[in-house]
Amino acid sequence: MEQLEFFTVPSPCVGVCSVDEKGYCNGCMRKREERFNWLEFTPAQQLHVIKLCKQRYRRKTLQGKKKPQITKEPVNPQQDLFGEN
Repeated sequence: MEQLEFFTVPSPCVGVCSVDEKGYCNGCMRKREERFNWLEFTPAQQLHVIKLCKQRYRRKTLQGKKKPQITKEPVNPQQDLFGEN
């Protein structure tokens, strides 16, 4: 039995509408089908999509932390004024 929802589930859209190499939106991490069918989903389905988006976001940020830094030199020489010499 599905729980009654008294409030609508807000869309996770943040207005950054471009997709990454896997097809997920860079702003909300939804797949194309999830974005296009959002209004047709039940509240339970919408909450499930939001849960999936959070998992995708965490996975993506963890992958970004694993990448080694290529250079330790400051991009802007002005940053040397505040850095360690």
